[in-house]
Amino acid sequence: MISTTTERAPERRPSARRRLLDAASELFYAEGVQTVGIERVIETAGVAKATLYNTFGSKEALVRAYLDERHAETADRLTAAVAAAKTPREAIVAVFAAQAELFTQPDFRGCAFVAASSEAPPGGLVEQAADEYRAWIRALFRDLAVNAGASDPDMLAAQLQLIYDGAGLSARMDHRPDVADPARAAVNALLDAQLPTTP
Repeated sequence: MISTTTERAPERRPSARRRLLDAASELFYAEGVQTVGIERVIETAGVAKATLYNTFGSKEALVRAYLDERHAETADRLTAAVAAAKTPREAIVAVFAAQAELFTQPDFRGCAFVAASSEAPPGGLVEQAADEYRAWIRALFRDLAVNAGASDPDMLAAQLQLIYDGAGLSARMDHRPDVADPARAAVNALLDAQLPTTP
């Protein structure tokens, strides 16, 4: 007799690496890289201590992997926002709109790279991750400034990055998700000054 019931395949448990990264992301972002010890990450991930060291080698390397994932997530989010824009000017503004969406989230704790690098020794993996992230943001703004026809793309990129950094800091430190409004106004004032006028 043929069975008419469909058997469900057992759900696959995430890999130990994935569980460690998920635990690290949750704990490091919420509480700080230095505050959270390896034992907390291991307990939350449900793995053995040896698994963490076999997978990443050190806590610093785990922090670097966590930041690399944050970088990739941010890049995907901002790139998608830019791609959805209809004009080069709107593409620049879209970056700040995407950032503003984070400010209203209840778990928003500011920039993960600022927090992690402020606690890390200079020259290590954490500082490298932060430097690479910031270089990516700066390059994004420069490319967008060039595409929009800015009279001085390097200057505009530097100014936009300052507003981006400042908005994130104010949203976190001043508990002001509405800082997106003055940030947007500052961006538009810069664009008015730098971009060619359209008839």
